[in-house]
Amino acid sequence: MVIPQLSEKALLATGIRIGTQVRTKTMEQFTTRPRPDGLHLIDYSKTLHRIDVAGKFIAFSGAANTVVYASKDYGRVPVEKFCEVTGAIAVTGRFMPGTFTNPLFPGHLDAELVVVADPASDTQALIEAAKMGIPVVAICDTDNITDDIDVVIPGNNRGRKALAAIFWLLARSVQTNSGILNADQQMKYTIDDFETKLTESDLAEEEEE
Repeated sequence: MVIPQLSEKALLATGIRIGTQVRTKTMEQFTTRPRPDGLHLIDYSKTLHRIDVAGKFIAFSGAANTVVYASKDYGRVPVEKFCEVTGAIAVTGRFMPGTFTNPLFPGHLDAELVVVADPASDTQALIEAAKMGIPVVAICDTDNITDDIDVVIPGNNRGRKALAAIFWLLARSVQTNSGILNADQQMKYTIDDFETKLTESDLAEEEEE
């Protein structure tokens, strides 16, 4: 797959295929050999394929009816930028109980599709989507359990650059499958625009570690 603005080298530099030292049974099909340090590697050609599948799914369902959720801080910018580009509904931080299940809750959302950045940490959204029968697309690392997930996008969902790359690619796929963008056209934004930047305190914490 040829992607304008993005070479294979640049894609791999984001760490998109770097998994964890744990690999669940359902994620085995998306991996290649483990590295010498024990980290499992994700077959990024399958990542790209699943991103295209998810992009078609979102385009068909309608981005305006799609809720995209990330509980972790570094997922906020990728989710918000994705929703800015596609018109989907961004939810970040704590997922308030009743968002999908309680029509009387002031923040209630009627979603036809839900996208989550990490099923391990975005569990409340998954639980409520399952109760309401809402299809779920999830970015899954090698250690994720994929129960109640309809479309798995295999990829590194812990790295800031990797998560930015996945949401950038997904936004591009939604735009091309919606007819907004031609396959050979460049997107207005770059992967860097989708990345959560570290603050000075974050950098200090990384140095201490």
